[in-house]
Amino acid sequence: MKKAQELFKQISFDTRVVGTRLVKSFALTLSVLFAVPSNAAEQTYQLETLAEGLNFPWSVDFLPNGDLLVAELEGTLKRIGKDGSSSNPISGVPTVYRASQGGLFDVLLDKDFTTNNTLYLSYAEGDSEENGTTVARATLTGDALTNVEVIFTANPRKYAPLHYGGRMAFTSDDMLLITTGDGFDFREHAQDLNSHLGKTIRINKDGRPAQGNPFLQAPKVWTYGHRNPQGLAIALDGTVYLNEHGPKGGDEINIIAKGNNYGWPAITYGKDYNGAYVSPLTEYPGMQQPEHVWSPSIGPSGMAFYEGDKFPEWKNSLFVGALVNMEVRRLTIENQQVTAEETVFPELDARIRDIRVGPDGLLYIITDGDKGAVIRVNPELN
Repeated sequence: MKKAQELFKQISFDTRVVGTRLVKSFALTLSVLFAVPSNAAEQTYQLETLAEGLNFPWSVDFLPNGDLLVAELEGTLKRIGKDGSSSNPISGVPTVYRASQGGLFDVLLDKDFTTNNTLYLSYAEGDSEENGTTVARATLTGDALTNVEVIFTANPRKYAPLHYGGRMAFTSDDMLLITTGDGFDFREHAQDLNSHLGKTIRINKDGRPAQGNPFLQAPKVWTYGHRNPQGLAIALDGTVYLNEHGPKGGDEINIIAKGNNYGWPAITYGKDYNGAYVSPLTEYPGMQQPEHVWSPSIGPSGMAFYEGDKFPEWKNSLFVGALVNMEVRRLTIENQQVTAEETVFPELDARIRDIRVGPDGLLYIITDGDKGAVIRVNPELN
């Protein structure tokens, strides 16, 4: 870690069917064109709008009775019924810091929700002088949250309302994994283990450091060297996929593993927004290379790894939302490597904020904005 910090100092220069579609594969990743075989897989589907008129929805999770919980950036948590009806906002949600990218982020049900009614929320907390990523757990009773308890606070706090990360997932060993961003103006913190910024955090459900974490001086940190991770998906075999925003270019897919350094800002395939180099290096000993890179940026967002049977041609695929390109990318994964890429659901023509696989084996897509929607992807009926 000390070598990485020294390196950075040396280089820091500054229920309605809305469409039916047949899709075929194409792919492009950082000047690498994936050829599509002549017998390329085809998959038909139908898009169904479950709810619309949402106010900057950020994430979704699934209640045992089939209802959805949708977190809106403005700080509201809503229950969406199977018939598309929307409840009044659920009470008891912690106060969020709503500014720029800050607000309410992820909602995640405990794996034992059916017996403990526990869920987890990530959000921006604080004010314009000091704010940061926070995670709380709570009990959902009817349409109210009770027993709200903060279990993680990213330190140090920062002033910029940007780059929070905020995605959560449970690992195969039932530990809570949380992503944090670098705070935008604090990129050097991503290489500093004394800071929570630009990390993945691995903790127990009560906030205690998870057993087996790699750094004695940073007991909650699992990996470091991240910019702004916005997508997190865990395969059935336990593989953890993470996507993160590059600056101007250099968006990445990474496979997350214990103690790894993913390089930001010492190595990157992107440039700063003014065109200057963040670093002249794209690789360095001891720093991980991404599994996939997008240049120019697509603005990756929520992500899901599909292993179900409802869409057999899409099995073992990563679905990645794209905020900039206003589309969904599907990446074919073979032996943990990206072998092909395609754009799917182009008829949505909207910024995509989140993608999840529901307990029914179907895909659910959240569109961004003040008229956001929940879209379900169904197999096309023959």
